[in-house]
Amino acid sequence: MKIILFDGVCNFCNTTVNFMLKHDREHVFRFSPLQSEKGREILRQQGRLDTNLNALIFIEEDKLMEGMDAVMAISKYLKGCFRLIYLLRFLPHRVTHTAYALIAKNRYRWFGKKEVCRIPKPGEEDRFL
Repeated sequence: MKIILFDGVCNFCNTTVNFMLKHDREHVFRFSPLQSEKGREILRQQGRLDTNLNALIFIEEDKLMEGMDAVMAISKYLKGCFRLIYLLRFLPHRVTHTAYALIAKNRYRWFGKKEVCRIPKPGEEDRFL
């Protein structure tokens, strides 16, 4: 199972999840907010006791990836031009990870946040853990 853990109150993160739901036509991914009990349980199962809300987390075959590493790994499964994101792996690690950290640090200020985590819409329930 390919699991994406995201900041459930971040508007940018939720927009990204909506994008992935739309473009993941084969239903490869399952989603859970980091703040949810299930999200925390998944992290504990991965040996992570801390929840870093500044990083998107992708778990594939029991391998946990965070931040830009997660974004690039997820992009391998997207269709069309979005798969080109995977080519970022050829850029220097410092450049891609610095850009990710800048967005993560400022996401609430730039995109806003909600008071509660995203709730699956009708028809999406099977995509969320």
